[in-house]
Amino acid sequence: QVQLVESGGGLVQAGDSLRLSCAASGRTFRAYAMGWFRQAPGKEREFVATIRWIAGNTYYADSVKGRFTISRDNAKNTLYLQMSSLKPEDTAKYYCAAGNSMLYYTGRPSVFNLWGQGTQVTVSS
Repeated sequence: QVQLVESGGGLVQAGDSLRLSCAASGRTFRAYAMGWFRQAPGKEREFVATIRWIAGNTYYADSVKGRFTISRDNAKNTLYLQMSSLKPEDTAKYYCAAGNSMLYYTGRPSVFNLWGQGTQVTVSS
């Protein structure tokens, strides 16, 4: 029923900033938590950040802590990922996800049951 659509990806240089968005469409969106994950070619999908939708509690992977910020706009049913000080290592396809598990903070992709199609982020040296 509900679909997630990412946007905002692109090609940037190291040190630049980028803001990703994930819009929920369809029927009224309701989820306990949402998150951002990324996957590079030949690599496993990895956790980036998660947020409890209503309370706003956040959780970050060590690799992005201090550089990325996850947030949401409840009224717009939109999730964001503000990415700063980007590094070539951040290059990957970024996916947003939603779920109703209280284990969202673990960073495990399996606790999220709704996924977007992803948006590519490429960071050049």
